[in-house]
Amino acid sequence: MAEAAASGKSGKVVITNIGLLLSGDIDHPILDADTIVVNDGLIVAVGKAKDCDTARAHTTIDAHQTCVAPGLIDSHVHPVFGDWTPRQNQIGWIDSTMHGGVTTMISAGEVHLPGRPKDIVGLKALAITAQRAFDNFRPGGVKVLAGAPILEKGMVEQDFKELAEAGVGLLGEVGLGSVKAGYEAKEMVAWARKYGIQSTIHTGGPSIPGSGLIDKDVVLEADADVIGHINGGHTALSEQHVCELCEKSSRAIEIVHNGNEKVAIAAAQAALQLKCPHRVILGTDGPAGSGVQPLGMLRLISLLSGLGNIPAELAFCFATGNTARIRKLNCGLIEVGRDADFVFMDRAQHTAGRDLLDSVQLGDIPGVGMVMIDGIVRCGRSRNTPPATTIPSVVDTALH
Repeated sequence: MAEAAASGKSGKVVITNIGLLLSGDIDHPILDADTIVVNDGLIVAVGKAKDCDTARAHTTIDAHQTCVAPGLIDSHVHPVFGDWTPRQNQIGWIDSTMHGGVTTMISAGEVHLPGRPKDIVGLKALAITAQRAFDNFRPGGVKVLAGAPILEKGMVEQDFKELAEAGVGLLGEVGLGSVKAGYEAKEMVAWARKYGIQSTIHTGGPSIPGSGLIDKDVVLEADADVIGHINGGHTALSEQHVCELCEKSSRAIEIVHNGNEKVAIAAAQAALQLKCPHRVILGTDGPAGSGVQPLGMLRLISLLSGLGNIPAELAFCFATGNTARIRKLNCGLIEVGRDADFVFMDRAQHTAGRDLLDSVQLGDIPGVGMVMIDGIVRCGRSRNTPPATTIPSVVDTALH
């Protein structure tokens, strides 16, 4: 099992010689800058080297003209305990996903726990335990926002108040428990929202035996904050109904790797046509029956760009800044005050693409050369992506 993240601060970190800086901001996806300065895990300057204070750095990294982007945020995962998933009986999946550029994960419910409690006392206890456990344990340094209770019949407003007071900030997928009717879900979603708990609703056919269909009318009536896996998890609603959800709801449009790929493209294109691309966020919906996908986020970005004809720099925003803003996170954007969570990428060796963005638009995934979380290097060349043509290097680490 991966070790918990190292404690301590990053000190001053300077990243120089950046060839392409993706901002995560869908309104301005590419920054005219080549340098980032970090202090104790937060970005303190972004700009040209001549305009930044780069002296007396604890760590200096030469990006060698590669791309730096915000660390990817997987908006939809199903963790259980530690870096283990019982769904596939696999150890190390979170650390492995970090090698795919993911620095933050958001739980949509700890549903795969063997014997998951469904009584109200038990489900609240599980949510609080999961929230606490992943707050204390970060495999590979990844920030796992866990503790997402599944709604069950009989829950009352006081339950949501208690959960919020205990530190729970998420609901698991609405519809995976006994609450499946739109009117029931709407009341509980409203209680959750009142106490600052964000909600996600299952969309589409059943994911595993025992779950059920959640159709467009239930999704619209429940009015959860996130339309979870709008492209199905795994089975999608009709393309017409998915586009109707994009049009009639103002909530986040979540597209996942473990869903219908044709409908994923249709949903993203619908958001662009409706002039609301800021609503699109991405996740994997793993671990699941489909397995664990360490490169799931990168593969989804290349799918939407390569087959959906969406500019690659916008697709990266779906996986970073859009999610950060909708989920109210301090990562996902390259701007002063944000968490120093970065993925360094370059075009994969021997891709037909001229550069990183072109290679992604041709359908290839990039090579990851380094991942930083809170300003600390968590891995060098990825063990999972195709090898990047060029990788960054740590050129100086000073001890003060």
